[in-house]
Amino acid sequence: MADRKMTNKALAQIMNMNPVSISKLKNADDMPAIGGETLAKLCDALNCTPADLIQYVPDVEE
Repeated sequence: MADRKMTNKALAQIMNMNPVSISKLKNADDMPAIGGETLAKLCDALNCTPADLIQYVPDVEE
């Protein structure tokens, strides 16, 4: 979103979602449950792939 200078409100309008929902996705500490349709809408709106949005970080064993 930052690279595209897009606000939560603008993305929400493109995706037909509530801006609060975008904010929750953006600011979640843990990976929120995202359905395939929502992921596809995000990728379409941001012109990216899921790999651009999701990063896998393995748990560190203590």
